[in-house]
Amino acid sequence: MLQTDSRGPNDLRTGHDAPVATTTGTADPSALDVGGELLFQSCLWCGTAAYRRSFCRACGSTAFKWERSTGAGALVRRIGQPLLNTWFVVMGEGFTLVCQIAGTEPAVAGVGARVRVVRAVAPREQGLPLVELTYRATPLERWW
Repeated sequence: MLQTDSRGPNDLRTGHDAPVATTTGTADPSALDVGGELLFQSCLWCGTAAYRRSFCRACGSTAFKWERSTGAGALVRRIGQPLLNTWFVVMGEGFTLVCQIAGTEPAVAGVGARVRVVRAVAPREQGLPLVELTYRATPLERWW
């Protein structure tokens, strides 16, 4: 016979006494040293990666856990003035964020170029993460 775990009266709560789903994680993100590390959120329900979101864009959940990114990504689209050198960057984990490129002239960077995070910003602070080019995309490799 199939046996299942029984739920007690405290396991299913509805209404005002239900716990509120909040951003959770293994450590407080404001306490972590994020000099060269980029932290992102991973949805506890569906696993979708996000950056500085209050709810999951896939399932609408508000429960996240904090994870460390590998810091590798690719340039997708330039935004703003070329002198500011800001770009949308898609990271290897699947989330997109706005970054500023350091140590490179704006004309050198192209769509599809590989980047890595040099300086990340703490999750609750303002500012843009700083990235640098690791591989320039040739004209044949660019995403048009």
